[in-house]
Amino acid sequence: MPSSNPLPPKENALFKRILRCYEHKQYKNGLKFAKQILSNPKYSEHGETLAMKGLTLNCLGRKEEAYDHVRRGLRNDLRSHVCWHVYGLLQRSDKKYDEAIKCYRNALKWDKDNIQILRDLSLLQIQMRDLDGYKDTRYQLFMLRPTQRASWIGFAMSYHLLKDYEMALRILDTFRNSQMSCYDYEHSELLLYQNLVIQESGESEQALKHLDKYCDQICDKITVKETYGKLRLELEQFSEAEQVFKELLNLNPENTTYYARLAEAERHSSPEKTLEMLQRYQDLFPRALAPRRLQLNYATGETFKVLVDQYLRKGLHKGVPPLFVNLRSLYKDQHKVDTIKSLLLEYVEALKNHGHFSDSDKDLPREPASALLWTYYYLAQHYDHLGLTEKALKEIDAAIDHTPTLIELFVTKGRIYKHAGNVMEAYKWLDEAQGLDTADRYINSKCAKYMLRANLIKEAEETCGKFTREGVPAMENLNEMQCMWFQTEAARAYQRLGKYGEALKKCHEVDRHFSEIMEDQFDFHTYCMRKMTLRSYVGLLRLEDVLRSHPFYFKAAKCAIEVYLRLNDYPLPDPTQTQEIDTENLAPSELKKLRNKQRKQRRKAELERQQAAHAQEKREQHNKSRQQADPDLEQPTLDELIPEKLERSEDPLEQAVKFLQPLQELASDRIETHLMAFEIYFRKGRTLLMLQSIKRAHNLDANNPDLHSCLVRFLQHVAVNPLKGPVADVVKRQTTDIFSNYDAAQLNSDFLNKNSKSLPHLLQGARMLHLLDPSAQAKALSLASHVDGLDGVNLETCTRVLEALRNEDFGICEQAIADYTTQCEKRFPYATAFRPPESYTATTNHQALTTISDAVRE
Repeated sequence: MPSSNPLPPKENALFKRILRCYEHKQYKNGLKFAKQILSNPKYSEHGETLAMKGLTLNCLGRKEEAYDHVRRGLRNDLRSHVCWHVYGLLQRSDKKYDEAIKCYRNALKWDKDNIQILRDLSLLQIQMRDLDGYKDTRYQLFMLRPTQRASWIGFAMSYHLLKDYEMALRILDTFRNSQMSCYDYEHSELLLYQNLVIQESGESEQALKHLDKYCDQICDKITVKETYGKLRLELEQFSEAEQVFKELLNLNPENTTYYARLAEAERHSSPEKTLEMLQRYQDLFPRALAPRRLQLNYATGETFKVLVDQYLRKGLHKGVPPLFVNLRSLYKDQHKVDTIKSLLLEYVEALKNHGHFSDSDKDLPREPASALLWTYYYLAQHYDHLGLTEKALKEIDAAIDHTPTLIELFVTKGRIYKHAGNVMEAYKWLDEAQGLDTADRYINSKCAKYMLRANLIKEAEETCGKFTREGVPAMENLNEMQCMWFQTEAARAYQRLGKYGEALKKCHEVDRHFSEIMEDQFDFHTYCMRKMTLRSYVGLLRLEDVLRSHPFYFKAAKCAIEVYLRLNDYPLPDPTQTQEIDTENLAPSELKKLRNKQRKQRRKAELERQQAAHAQEKREQHNKSRQQADPDLEQPTLDELIPEKLERSEDPLEQAVKFLQPLQELASDRIETHLMAFEIYFRKGRTLLMLQSIKRAHNLDANNPDLHSCLVRFLQHVAVNPLKGPVADVVKRQTTDIFSNYDAAQLNSDFLNKNSKSLPHLLQGARMLHLLDPSAQAKALSLASHVDGLDGVNLETCTRVLEALRNEDFGICEQAIADYTTQCEKRFPYATAFRPPESYTATTNHQALTTISDAVRE
């Protein structure tokens, strides 16, 4: 379609050169040609030229100028599809996708058959999951370009994503029949995609017939066999399915899924049948590990002892480091744990005496010297898993004495100390391990992680710096590489240290990583259709839909919400307001201390400023060198995350809600999501949203101790703020299955009676008892601070009790704290949380306790 405001030939040629420069990323040359057109007084306000100049400026990072030029161009030529298209591209670059879609639709009003605008619109629609709009746009593209393969595939996929399987299959059939007979990998992928659509429609029999008809044209024979087996199981054609999975096991006897499917096809009625089947495959494939390991899941009694004896001997003889990890799932059965323990103790004794695994093996060749080492190593992990720290340390020390150069031993010793509650000692042993092999990236990363658990952030950054790019600060390079394990651990460390701005910065960086991963979909929307990787593409779209359910995001969001709640409850002082100190009435010694403290604070602030300036200078040099290498590839940068601004947010609760919303949608199966939601809405005073949170949590775990504290506070909130009208009716109707009555004290009393043998429940019940009746301090303390004969008494729970005592959840109780720490110190002698420090402050208490709690939980 011609321009609504055409240029004469000379200027039109220049305009075409601007377009070519933009396409080839020669942005500065594009600006020169735009200047030549706009310097002519007749065309100084030519809309499309102004728009293209703005688009070029945006690519150079000059965003404000870009918007100014594009808006000027649009005002001068509202009927130009080019101006609207450019404005849409500008909005898309700022991730304002809804606005960009509006711009593209306006552009199509003036040029409804523009292929490029329709393609850009379809990309945004699938990115935003506007599936109905995507279907309409793909239909337009299909009608305009019916000979292009991508037009057919995109049109069919739009119906597939809308679950209109019949229409999707009709389009795919028509397309396939119109193709030339070229049976290559792309045709094979198309057939597999069509079969996937049939399966998702629920027509397993049709899918099987389709596979029978076209299996010769499909190149991926393994997928064909797996699909055959799956479909025949669904159709209860067990004998055929059995044959398929036997063929697959002949190809790959290490695939554990095939064994499970084969057992299903053979319709085993008891574990003994499965055990017999696995024994057959062990005899058939004597070198395969999978059937040997799977037998241990089904065997019991003496049979289990014989089988695990063989498995352990083989692993210890060969020296398999992850042997314990491989068998850890068996530790749910106490009988199996006892059997493994008795065998290991027998091995140690026999190996020390005569170099064999048992006395009956004396006539056989001796085991290698390393067999004893790996037995010690396994035993140490065995005792650590059972919480027997002293025995675990004894075994790992014996292993280190045997071979003091094996890195795995030092890593395991550090892990034992971590589980025992001593993160500093754990870090020291990991540092020792890292010193034995400084070129091992895994050990380096593990050591850095333990440093972060010990709140040694600077040291962790230096440790990771050995493997990051030279000339760039390690923290910055780790952010570039989306190293989220480091950032989530660093956020937790900053949180424990009370550096809330830095903690929030790390959480926001993780959030940006997930946004960037979702942005990266744009690269695949056209690529996958062109390369016909259609099944993988559908899998990618479905993964992206639930991306923020990933544990990394959950950890970062949880940390951010906790910090924002803390900042809401205890806002930071305004740095612009200097504290007035009465220096005249201070004693000379106190005045001297104050002056020294102020001097140190000034020095520290100056040092931090210099370091920040140095880092900024390095960044600028790095960017400058990149621009010199390729001056036309300048990219706009995201807004810088400044810790001081983040920790002084005007509305911390609203910021917390932003992190909460993805969790409510994608991690609704985790009770922590709804407990955090309650904490936010409780502070906002939103009664119905509080009710929604406790209802969802109650459906997941009605007897959760943390939920109980939410229920009591909800009842207290309702009592203080009487409800009226529809809200009162809704609350009354929706809480009938949760509360028998609206008396918080009675609810708490019933909860304590019901859970009188569980420490986590007693802790929350005692906290609520003191909250409802501060005069009942003595009773609350007696409930929470006695750990003998209770369930759930572990390091994490006891640490939470101590934290509650020191945070004055039970009022001031110095003697109770001293008595409780004495009890716990005897029970957990290696944990640092219960050792009496020289001096305590509320902040350092919280840091130490949460460090231990986080470390043990991980």
